[in-house]
Amino acid sequence: MRYRLAVPATETDPSPGPAPHEGAGPRPIPGQDLRTQWIASLGVIVAGALTIRPMGLGGRGLAVALLFAVNCLALLVRRLPEAKVPPRVTLVWLTLGVLAAAALIGVSTTGTAYLFAFFIAGHTGYRLEPRPALVLALFCSLLCAAVLYARPDHGGQELPWAVGLVTGVPVVIGVVNRSRNRAIRAALAAAESAERAARAEARTAVLTERGRIARDVHDVLAHSLAGINMQLELADALLDTGDLDKVREANDKAHSMVKESLKQAQWTVHALREDALPLVESLTAMVESSGHRDALTVTGTVREAPAQVTQNLLRIAQEALTNAARYAPGGQVGVELVFAAGSTTVRVRNGPATRPAAAAAGSGMGLIGMRERVALLGGTLTAGPVVEGPDQGGWQVEAVIPQ
Repeated sequence: MRYRLAVPATETDPSPGPAPHEGAGPRPIPGQDLRTQWIASLGVIVAGALTIRPMGLGGRGLAVALLFAVNCLALLVRRLPEAKVPPRVTLVWLTLGVLAAAALIGVSTTGTAYLFAFFIAGHTGYRLEPRPALVLALFCSLLCAAVLYARPDHGGQELPWAVGLVTGVPVVIGVVNRSRNRAIRAALAAAESAERAARAEARTAVLTERGRIARDVHDVLAHSLAGINMQLELADALLDTGDLDKVREANDKAHSMVKESLKQAQWTVHALREDALPLVESLTAMVESSGHRDALTVTGTVREAPAQVTQNLLRIAQEALTNAARYAPGGQVGVELVFAAGSTTVRVRNGPATRPAAAAAGSGMGLIGMRERVALLGGTLTAGPVVEGPDQGGWQVEAVIPQ
């Protein structure tokens, strides 16, 4: 029989959740047939009721009937779950069960009273630790043998005292079953622990994927819409001046940014499908569509990069170009793509603004998103102002991805 752990029926909620049988006592053991055990216990009781004599309402018969009832109770109580019976209580009732079984053997004249001793001894090995179980089983054997040895002959049907010595033997079966069940429970617990770990890992993967999708949404929508909005606001402001040529220029720029947004959406879909993206061609198209022709410089031997690396480098370049257009309008922009022996680097540098920037508060998510992307690839990101050279007063973003 294979044990199958419960798994979520849907992938939309990968949270760990409670493990099967958690807090519900001992879990079922594969191969453990409870019905067979119940039938065996009831069979001992029925056989005793039909064969043990004398049994009545007075004298020896009353004593036999009471001891028979006590033995039946001791036999049936063993079916209670282990978690509901403390170990000390278990030891007490098993000891009383052994005493009651030996007393029933001594008081009865005929019948199968000894079966109670056999069954209780076997359950002693199952319920108790091996050492106390073996001690109690030895006590059962010696006590039953002593009772049979000292009991006078009742009608020539005296049970050999040697039978009493073997009443404790079933304890070995109980100890073996206890060890086996403990090993199975340990294996099931390990499997459940592994299942919980897998669920936690799946939840982490889902959260990571959600973060990646959030970055893509920010890059594709927020940047594009912000740029389009800036152009439309500029066109609206130019309407008051009557300079229709500049209005058309701003309107054309907005249309160009809409087309670029569609391309970026296609890039995102390709990345989600793990399609290979041409890094140089895609970066060239991105730089030119942002209005900076011949601004890309490629150094080193061009090589294909994994889809994840290409996607993230494009997103970082897009973020840097968008920020340059937003915060340094009119400034000179240069983009470098460097293929080194052990890394690929994208560097975007812009000079100071040549015209006033539109008043717009950034969300602060751009730089955070770039750092997250680089961190996922094990690379480094540096971003800060340019303090020397022709672009002094501008800004530079550099992402280095190891390969």
